[in-house]
Amino acid sequence: MEKIASFTVNHIKLQPGIYVSRKDSVGAETITTFDLRMTSPNEEPVMNTAEVHTIEHLGATFLRNHPVFKDKTIYFGPMGCRTGFYMLLAGDYSSKEVVPLVTELFEFVRDFKGEVPGAAKRDCGNYLDMNLSMANYLARKYLDQVLYGIREDRLIYPE
Repeated sequence: MEKIASFTVNHIKLQPGIYVSRKDSVGAETITTFDLRMTSPNEEPVMNTAEVHTIEHLGATFLRNHPVFKDKTIYFGPMGCRTGFYMLLAGDYSSKEVVPLVTELFEFVRDFKGEVPGAAKRDCGNYLDMNLSMANYLARKYLDQVLYGIREDRLIYPE
């Protein structure tokens, strides 16, 4: 079997950033998959499921209500390895083009207070597994250490 694209990324050199994971054609439309890497794989502890779940709820809600990207949002969700998230957008985008959107998304997560959207028994299959304060913290860390003033080498996968 052929290795899938995400397994060909050099996870030894990979650092937190925003990367184009792949581009797919669906009919006449391009779907761009972004790797929003929040932790350094195999170097830092992975994120716990409660904060990942919280960021997923907040991120998906933010994107699907965004005035420009709501109709272009295909998916926002966690990586199985718990080191980041995938964001799929309809359109042919570069990492650099979505820095403002990703920054806005994580500012929303950083600043969010109150009840997490969809964190109710009726709305979610694991609604008790949430940690808003840790999600706020991780969003702040990603913003301060990666997104604000993001470097070019954090926008293109390492060799």
